[in-house]
Amino acid sequence: MDLAAGKESGIVDSFAEQPTDLNNPDDIALADRMKAGREQILIELRKQIIGQQEVINETLLTLFVGGNSLIIGVPGLAKTLLIQTMAEVLDLKFSRIQFTPDLMPSDITGTDIIQEDAESGGRKMVFAPGPVFTNVLLADEINRTPPKTQSALLEAMQEHRVTVQGRTYTLDEPFFVFATQNPIELEGTYPLPEAQLDRFMFHIVIKHPPEDEELEVVRATTGNVAPEFNRAVTGADLVEFQRLVRRVPVSEAVMRYALSIVRTSRLTGDGAPDFSKWVSYGASVRAAQYLILGGKARALTEGRYHVSFDDIRALAHPVLRHRVLLNFHAESEGITSDQIVDQLLEAVPVPTSQM
Repeated sequence: MDLAAGKESGIVDSFAEQPTDLNNPDDIALADRMKAGREQILIELRKQIIGQQEVINETLLTLFVGGNSLIIGVPGLAKTLLIQTMAEVLDLKFSRIQFTPDLMPSDITGTDIIQEDAESGGRKMVFAPGPVFTNVLLADEINRTPPKTQSALLEAMQEHRVTVQGRTYTLDEPFFVFATQNPIELEGTYPLPEAQLDRFMFHIVIKHPPEDEELEVVRATTGNVAPEFNRAVTGADLVEFQRLVRRVPVSEAVMRYALSIVRTSRLTGDGAPDFSKWVSYGASVRAAQYLILGGKARALTEGRYHVSFDDIRALAHPVLRHRVLLNFHAESEGITSDQIVDQLLEAVPVPTSQM
């Protein structure tokens, strides 16, 4: 396996010369298969999706960790197409829910219905599963439905199960929720509660592509496009990859660095960084957890068996931008959460040693 070493992007990588701790031959073979599988997924996705490499990378990291992600972008940027194509490439069951103001929780989770028993002639209550019983759930424009309905996804996202009428039903693995939001046309929408936002591993921002890529999109989508996909990775493989990711070693220095970034976002009062005047609430513990888990997955996909400081910094924006909540002063001055994360990374020094 090709192991990366040395310095990356000018950030000190204290593990560059350290031996791997992932010595189990089965784990190493699985890591090789994960890296090769990612490359094959990328090849298949490019048959349908043009450009948007960073968005695709963050989406794949979500799969390898076993998390959920929120995708923000204006209409027409292939948010739905990306998730649907990804599910097809992986041969996973896909469901799409168009969130609207009249959507009810039972429209998501399912409900008990009265059904006649053909043998006894009597009637009984039978559970009719909702669209959440799938592998990949696309919650399209999730902020267009009231909080009561949004909250129907909370248990599924966190615990991969749903409770209906006092009975709990376990969802099949793997299970992912990808939610989309449109940053314009906010009239009549319902902002996601912080508790639900925090359950998304990444806040992925999808932007208009460069001119050359946009031209290729127009050319490809105005002709006859019917790609056939080769499925090199299955749902069972993803579950194995998720378990492998959790076995990747992380040094104390890297873990403390990730935690320092998260804790610094919460500082207020005397001695707090200058940017704290724009922050209403800092990031939660889940931010540190997802920085580490995402760093583990990123390391494996790049051919390394360890997490570097660069991995943490590379994932800081998608992990933190929806967890650092800004106040009125920030909004009035046009300060964005990405700018706060930039200042946060500057405020927390990168360790020069793993000790």
